[in-house]
Amino acid sequence: MIKSTPPVSSNAVAMFGAGCFWCVEAVFQRTPGVLRVASGYAGGSTKNPTYKEVCTGNTGHAEVVRVEFDPKRLSYGRLLDLFWEMHDPTTLNRQGADEGTQYRSEIFYFSPEQKAQAEASRKALADSGKFSDPIVTVISPAPVFYPAEDYHKDYFNQNRSAPYCRFVIEPKLKKLGKK
Repeated sequence: MIKSTPPVSSNAVAMFGAGCFWCVEAVFQRTPGVLRVASGYAGGSTKNPTYKEVCTGNTGHAEVVRVEFDPKRLSYGRLLDLFWEMHDPTTLNRQGADEGTQYRSEIFYFSPEQKAQAEASRKALADSGKFSDPIVTVISPAPVFYPAEDYHKDYFNQNRSAPYCRFVIEPKLKKLGKK
């Protein structure tokens, strides 16, 4: 369990739910200015949930990534841009074949500034006409973050030949210009 407060340093923290955390982790790991990415669970009522529990849909948690970044090298606005680019924010509780409340689109903010930026970016995207369906992304205060089990950590880098990595994560990275 990690209390969702920013680190006590010049680094900043952000947290996003955008479908499977393996995909989201892989994208942010390949972003200059990102220092650390941790996959985990947030936004539910069950303390110290397991992956198996989260997959039931009964915990209320989303699969999320907690991103520590250097704001001198990477802006929160750029992280938001990547968040919107890496998933479909118009599908409720689903990304591709992954379905369930744990795959919801959600931005967890750590400050009033992050909240304002997240809301402004969501509005700008909605007003852009890029999507014909409404954006369903929720913007919420950062709750307690529960790190995922060890076998989820650094998943893509450790399991590149796995079918999910080859057929879901690799195309997403390619689309976003990440290697």
